[in-house]
Amino acid sequence: VQLQASGGGLVQPGGSLRLSCKASGFTISYYAIAWFRQAPGKEREGISCIASSDGAKYYAKSAKGRFTISRDSAKNTVYLQMNDLKPEDTAVYYCAAGKIIYYLLTHILPDVGKKSDLGDVDYWGRGTQVTVSS
Repeated sequence: VQLQASGGGLVQPGGSLRLSCKASGFTISYYAIAWFRQAPGKEREGISCIASSDGAKYYAKSAKGRFTISRDSAKNTVYLQMNDLKPEDTAVYYCAAGKIIYYLLTHILPDVGKKSDLGDVDYWGRGTQVTVSS
């Protein structure tokens, strides 16, 4: 069972990147999938999530209007399209899979509840570095 995140790189402010999260060993559409990011010295931050059941999409305030999460079930892959990137988006980006979406949403939507333990997430992928700099 594995999640593989890819697509990071160096981009100028205002640029775009598309991150991919490919699952192997399980069916990605059976899980809620979330993107997190972690900048040096900072807490891991939830960015976006797509539900398994109805494909509902959720975004943190920092991502809303600029990032779009999507899923291609045929490719067993979830994407994060990031537009209008800013230097503060610089971080290592991780994808995560959870059977219980609540645990993921506590890191993305502030009104859902107290942040769950990140260990409650079923699977984590290795991170991909995104650097936004001129």
